[in-house]
Amino acid sequence: MTKSDEENLALWLGTKEDEHLEFKEAKERFDFELLVKYCVALANEGGGRIILGVTDKRPRKVVGTKAFQNLERTKAGLLERLHLRIAVEEIHHELGRIIVLEVPPRPIGMALQYKGAYWMRGGEDLVPMTPDMLKRIFEESGPDFSAEICRQAQLDDLSVEGIERLRTIWLKRSGNTALQELSPIQLLEDAELIIDGGITYAALILLGTRKALGKFLAQAEIIHEYRSSEASISYQQRIVSAAA
Repeated sequence: MTKSDEENLALWLGTKEDEHLEFKEAKERFDFELLVKYCVALANEGGGRIILGVTDKRPRKVVGTKAFQNLERTKAGLLERLHLRIAVEEIHHELGRIIVLEVPPRPIGMALQYKGAYWMRGGEDLVPMTPDMLKRIFEESGPDFSAEICRQAQLDDLSVEGIERLRTIWLKRSGNTALQELSPIQLLEDAELIIDGGITYAALILLGTRKALGKFLAQAEIIHEYRSSEASISYQQRIVSAAA
């Protein structure tokens, strides 16, 4: 086992099982049809990992697995059924063989199904997706209003301070010092907030002056939400106001 495998395994073992991480003991075998369903569920909820050869309950222990001895055959079977390429890795731990399946997220606007159901996690079990969740997924492939061009908007409708704030945040996150030398227009083009010379609605929403918001997005509602971390689903503070 490589040092990288050892570090990753230690991290996974200490992580709580959720819709992105699934542990199965599978000492002797694991049903392939059930494996396919778990892959579908993980893909439908944004991707994740299935780890075989580790106890389900915490504190987790490596017990090893004899399942899926021919990993190439397993990968080919998953690809044939799901039309989704799933990485399958074998880790040789001192306490036994471990299999890690890396499941990518489903395509945008498309939910995966198998055996007549769009699977997702429901507590400890797999259940069909709810109609409202399916509706949200299918709507993802609809037109993106924020990417459309506001034909009447000009560069002056964007806040100078906002543009420079964007530069500062982008530079901090990327470490790309070349951003300091870009003109405001080039910066916005590289961020795809200006497309073919036109100001996008995304640019107005993020950087528009109050006057511009009242002019071009008069019926819009602006919602500011604060979260303590990127992984947090619920917000700690929320402010709702009109655009003008």
